[in-house]
Amino acid sequence: MEPIDVTDRLGRWSAGRGPLYALLAAGLRGLIEDGELPPGSLLPPDRTLAVALSVGRSTVVAAYDLLQDEGRIVRRQGSGTRVAGQPRVDPPETTSEPMFLDLLEPRSDVISLACAAPNRPPVELAESYAAMLPALAATTDDIGYYPSGHPRLREAVAEYYRGRGLATEAGQILVTAGGQQALSLLARAYLRPGDRVVVEAPTYPGALEAFRAEAAVVSGLPPGLDGFAGAIRDLRPALAYVTPTYQNPTGSVLSTLVRRSLAETSAAAGIPLIDDEVLAELGFPGQQTPQPLALFADTVLTIGSLSKSVWGGLRIGWIRAATPVVAKLARLRAVHDLGGNLPAQLAAAELLPRLDGLLRTEAAERERRHDHLRAELAHRIPEWDVPAVRGGQTLWIQLPRGDGASFAQAALRHRVSILAGGGLDPTGGSDRYLRIHFQHPPETLTTAVERLAGAWRTYRPPATPTTAAPPLAL
Repeated sequence: MEPIDVTDRLGRWSAGRGPLYALLAAGLRGLIEDGELPPGSLLPPDRTLAVALSVGRSTVVAAYDLLQDEGRIVRRQGSGTRVAGQPRVDPPETTSEPMFLDLLEPRSDVISLACAAPNRPPVELAESYAAMLPALAATTDDIGYYPSGHPRLREAVAEYYRGRGLATEAGQILVTAGGQQALSLLARAYLRPGDRVVVEAPTYPGALEAFRAEAAVVSGLPPGLDGFAGAIRDLRPALAYVTPTYQNPTGSVLSTLVRRSLAETSAAAGIPLIDDEVLAELGFPGQQTPQPLALFADTVLTIGSLSKSVWGGLRIGWIRAATPVVAKLARLRAVHDLGGNLPAQLAAAELLPRLDGLLRTEAAERERRHDHLRAELAHRIPEWDVPAVRGGQTLWIQLPRGDGASFAQAALRHRVSILAGGGLDPTGGSDRYLRIHFQHPPETLTTAVERLAGAWRTYRPPATPTTAAPPLAL
């Protein structure tokens, strides 16, 4: 089969923003999706296409490598470069990440240990809504659109950070619809197709979804971004992401020394660093909330949220950043949804000053559920390695055999949904791990462990470990 001449079909492929190889990959990707390059089509060799397009061979090689990483083409020595038989579609209609499928396709008979959040709203939330009603009733001459967030809530979040020793003005706060929207806005603002993002491996799957939605290339480092300085030198990332407190999924907590090093290293290199603090306030009794990375460098982008500390149904999060960055992000959000739910923001402004007391009350209950889940697992599945954590909401479990993806399928047949480690690790190094949460009441956790134990008794690892499908865009 002769290679297909794609030069005419690409048209003005180099017109756009971003590096040439990413633009070339985008042009080829479009031809594949439109069916102009059907499965099995033979593409031109690197050098041939480079000459035809008047670019360096390295540009073509990088474009082909990116498409191969996405599963759109297959490159084999001796047989050339071909369009894959089942190309991925970008952007997809929905996500394949199990954590989100739990929400998109719920089953009443399945206990979800995949998507973690408090399982009930606290009474303080209802009280906060009641407290804001007079202000809402008195509102006049206000259409209710605040792309940056309502001033009362922005000031309340700024005061929250000042209480933690971090000087903050209301203009440094952008209110979002939870931490996930904060991640999506930052990814949209800082990433172009082909840009590289450095993350922890494993990490929060929602972050991987947000970065891949912008066609970024994700590279993983050990938790805490160990080796960050070398990665900056070798990979030249456009963005970095870390969860330094009760890391999702491992539960680890970084020392002050490491926090300072990460912040100062990123600032010196001019690499924006996202500090995901969504879980930072979820320590068990006796644990102090560690310092935010922004104390050590003004360039850090801090994410916070009330969805994990208060209730998932309260879609209130925020980004703390330099004032010009907040202004840029507000323009992005204005196009997206004009601004968030105003009554929820007013209620959150009432709730934030009471957050410390609420968290102290909930901390003991979360620790009790953590201890109960570990005890049940130790009793019914003693061969699993289940390290304790000091806070957060998840356990990171190592299986003695098999792999997380195939066991997750077995668990679902026993009516429990869990997250396989492979989908949380861009390096592919966590295939033998599971992530489960302990936010359910003890009696529900007991039932879940009984079902997991039944699944484990009948589990037979596949001859070849099952690789979790890579998360698509959210």
